[in-house]
Amino acid sequence: MNKKQRCYWSETNELFIPYHDEEWGVPVHDDRLLFEMLNLEGAQAGLSWLTVLKKRATYKQVFNDFDANIIAEYTEEKRAELMANPGIIRNKLKINAAIENAKAYLQVVEEFGSFDNYIWQFVDGKALTHKQQSEAIEASELMSKTLKKRGFKFIGPTICFAFMQAVGMINDHEDYCFRATEI
Repeated sequence: MNKKQRCYWSETNELFIPYHDEEWGVPVHDDRLLFEMLNLEGAQAGLSWLTVLKKRATYKQVFNDFDANIIAEYTEEKRAELMANPGIIRNKLKINAAIENAKAYLQVVEEFGSFDNYIWQFVDGKALTHKQQSEAIEASELMSKTLKKRGFKFIGPTICFAFMQAVGMINDHEDYCFRATEI
């Protein structure tokens, strides 16, 4: 029986395989999931994606399933509760960033009708391919700069690039990977 060929990184840990096979690189147009992934990529800064992936379920629980309307109203008490929770990355700047991102996100949704409408404009509404790296880098740099101007935090070009890969704005599966042509 032939073994499916996957991007090399996905086979370095068993948690990566379902993420790679079912999520990574699949175009996302659901606002809540886009907001979730943007914040999880920001939480990853300076860490590994595996660390975030292991904590993802707890993140979803304690951040109210990434409901921006609720997160934007978090109090100092809620911030302290989050800082005390070992199930997430307890970094005050990252926690505060998620709250500020919720506020900025809500403004974008009000202005553009959806976060999906706004965020996909950086790739003209269609996914870039693995072979379009220079365009993808340019798009991630522009996205970072624009999001920062709108008040988003933990949103540098590297984070934006990883976000774009995760939500399918870039189909960055290796050519030999079975998902490269499926997506």
